Amino acid sequence: MKIRDCFEKASSCMGKECPAPCRMVLDNVADGIVAMDKGGSIVWFNRAAEKITGFSKEEVLGRPCSNVLQTDLCGTDACPLQQTFRYHRNVANLEVRITNKWRRETPVSVSTALIKDNEGNILGAVETFRDLFMAEAHPFGIEEQSSFKNIVTNNTRMLSILHHLRDLALSDSPILLSGESGTGKELLARAIHELSRRKRGPYVVVNCGAIPDTLIESELFGYRKGAFTDARQNKPGRFALAEGGTLFLDEIGDLPLETQVKLLRVLQGGEYQPLGGTETLRADVRIITATNKVLLDQIKGGRFREDLYYRINVVQIDIPPLRQRREDIPLLMRHFLERLNLKRDKTIGGLSPEAERILLDHNYPGNIRELENILEYATIVCKRFQIEPRHFPPYLLQAKEKSPSPGEAAPPHAGFDMAEMEKEELLKALRTHRWNRQAAAKALGISRTTLWRKIRKFQIVS
Repeated sequence: MKIRDCFEKASSCMGKECPAPCRMVLDNVADGIVAMDKGGSIVWFNRAAEKITGFSKEEVLGRPCSNVLQTDLCGTDACPLQQTFRYHRNVANLEVRITNKWRRETPVSVSTALIKDNEGNILGAVETFRDLFMAEAHPFGIEEQSSFKNIVTNNTRMLSILHHLRDLALSDSPILLSGESGTGKELLARAIHELSRRKRGPYVVVNCGAIPDTLIESELFGYRKGAFTDARQNKPGRFALAEGGTLFLDEIGDLPLETQVKLLRVLQGGEYQPLGGTETLRADVRIITATNKVLLDQIKGGRFREDLYYRINVVQIDIPPLRQRREDIPLLMRHFLERLNLKRDKTIGGLSPEAERILLDHNYPGNIRELENILEYATIVCKRFQIEPRHFPPYLLQAKEKSPSPGEAAPPHAGFDMAEMEKEELLKALRTHRWNRQAAAKALGISRTTLWRKIRKFQIVS
């Protein structure tokens, strides 16, 4: 059956139960499809329309089209739907902007057509719309596309950041990335390095919050033999390891004040001394820093030096949290699912509409990292082709009843141990099938080779 035939058959249902094959086709095309009765009320809304507008099918059925696909043409003679109903004139590829559920404008290309029965009587109309967001954006060059390969976005603010990133990367000036935990600051830092003149040099990452205060100075600047009891030989620091490249200092707000003084010296004069050494070393390093704290508040509280702040903040990039870029959630879901299928040797095809709705409505206090963790949990638990709500971590289903407010800490259940959970799933399958590896692999939805690799990884002995 051709898509056109299938669509005509499905559309002619006009609110009645549509044949399953037709629903499957209409729900898996990339364009949004909306069918209206003669009064302009919505009777059909496919999954692409849900993703583009943010509204679920249940929210829009029976509502006037103008209440959902809100454009600057609604209520005027130029409205494409009114043109079709009034003048029996089809509209093709009209570019307009619709306002989605989150009150953000999205450019779309709209086409309309009347729906008639076999006798030529008008039953209603159909409107299709294609998301033009990426098409409207300035095209990225091959180098940018390679650097942005793990940055998935359709968000206006994020696209604006990416469009200016190459110029910022080539400047060699210090850059401060600010944003909540889990927003992707490290991905952006790596993209800056790969777009810079230092891309052939090393890229070194230091998490300032993960290193004890007593060790952070020697980690950054290195030490000389005899500097302390266990210093039996010279050791280069991260500045030396990053020579000619980029040093990314994550969570810079956690850097101790005494170490901040020495970092300031490097930024001012490009010089530093290893711990226990007397010689002065030159540093040819590009500095990128990141923080999830408000550094101006840290300055007021005496926890961060004001002079260092202005040295690292030559260029500041504020990365929006996921709750402010909800149009990216469907893109990120597909991106992570593809990666996790490869990682876990699975063939999960997607999420059920109910599961998608839960993820679209969640507030994400843990941002993109939380979404990735949720889907990783689901791919471990799911043994079928489609992820259902029951495959989500328990806290997410509880959060459906009480959503956390913006800035609220992620629920304690969000920090689940993926490796331990994977091991438990493996043991459960093996025990259930009395250690028959072929049967266990089939139950887990993986190959026998992958099962054997996981058994060795977790050192499981029958």
